[in-house]
Amino acid sequence: MIEKRETQRLRVVVVGQGYVGLPLAVRAAEVGHQVVGFDVDARRVKRLMLGESYIEDVTDSRLAPLLAAGAYRPTIDPYDCAGFDVAVVTVPTPLRDGAPDLSHVEDSALLLGHHLTRGATVVLESTTYPGTTEEVFGPLLESTSGLTAGADFHLGYSPERVDPGNPTWRLENTPKITSGIDTASRETISRFYTSLVDKVVPVPCCKQAELAKLLENTFRHVNIALANELAIFAHELGIDVWAAIDAASTKPFGFMRFTPGPGVGGHCLPIDPSYLSWRVQRTVGRNFRFVELANDVNNHMPDYVVRRLVDGLNKRKKSVNGSRVLLLGLAYKANTGDARETPAARIAELLIGMGAEVQAADPHVSDDAHPRADGLANLKRVDVTPAGLAAADAVVLLADHDAFNYPLITAHAPYILDCRRRLVGAHVDSL
Repeated sequence: MIEKRETQRLRVVVVGQGYVGLPLAVRAAEVGHQVVGFDVDARRVKRLMLGESYIEDVTDSRLAPLLAAGAYRPTIDPYDCAGFDVAVVTVPTPLRDGAPDLSHVEDSALLLGHHLTRGATVVLESTTYPGTTEEVFGPLLESTSGLTAGADFHLGYSPERVDPGNPTWRLENTPKITSGIDTASRETISRFYTSLVDKVVPVPCCKQAELAKLLENTFRHVNIALANELAIFAHELGIDVWAAIDAASTKPFGFMRFTPGPGVGGHCLPIDPSYLSWRVQRTVGRNFRFVELANDVNNHMPDYVVRRLVDGLNKRKKSVNGSRVLLLGLAYKANTGDARETPAARIAELLIGMGAEVQAADPHVSDDAHPRADGLANLKRVDVTPAGLAAADAVVLLADHDAFNYPLITAHAPYILDCRRRLVGAHVDSL
């Protein structure tokens, strides 16, 4: 652990102003650094310049004083990145046809390489496979800048640990893993993050830090898959899986609670474990069977939700074709507006394909906050009202936001499929 020290004012560039980059940039500005937030999305940058945040972890009231003081400056101009002391890359790393797409990381390296100077520090935070920092990111920085990592500039990896909408564990109080390609890089990067967070956890090398991030998410992915498959079989066996999970959770050792749901979303679970699986297969020529099995289970949970809904409607002598279905919660989890890789998109797609009239309500997911690719852009959005609930043939709770009025939902919806176990009643089916 590195002890907290008095903050040295640095010129910091954060590349990518999404769920990871924007909170990081704002935190760095709040502790006294001079921060440039770079993003290629002009719409995002325009909103930030106006003091409008699209991330629930960063309020407009936090942005306003930083913008007024010039401590934080959002931009789409690459030349604004010049002269940095520290640059942090927090760009997306999606999968394309099952393989890692590092194009955003590579573009970031080329961008920063043009402005890299001796003594500067560059940190990669984007989730990726072990070896990326030293085998892909670093060489691009070197070839573009003409400088040598370690000898001329510091380079390392520090995995993001952002949990959108979590009021307890925020950026500043979540331990931060740091690493570098050499001792000097690791120490310099650790000192920088010490100015931002309460606890820094240095590890010996970048590959260990990269693997640690994938291990964290693979652990969750596999255990959620276990809970999901258990829920499917427990239903067929006529057993209340939620009650069994509650009972098992009373054990004070050797058990960690995971619950089933309509599928996984965000960046971490649908994508990150596959980075590890891809690297293992590519490097050692064997399959990572746990990851592949977890992918299979979790990826098919939206299909299972639709099957359960069809069964529920059939028992009420209704066909899904022509039925009005109200989806509650478009985000991938509770109390966040994060709709990346949300299972709600697949569920809506399947239901619409079967002839259902699908409507959706979510107090957190705005109409313009997410790209059209998430499959939600054309979905009809409604407010949750007694009349709307009563008019629905089925209501499906996908993300159990605290903002939903659950007594109202229970009182007026004729049939509910509850994928989060928030509701009770004779007309409620639990996943």
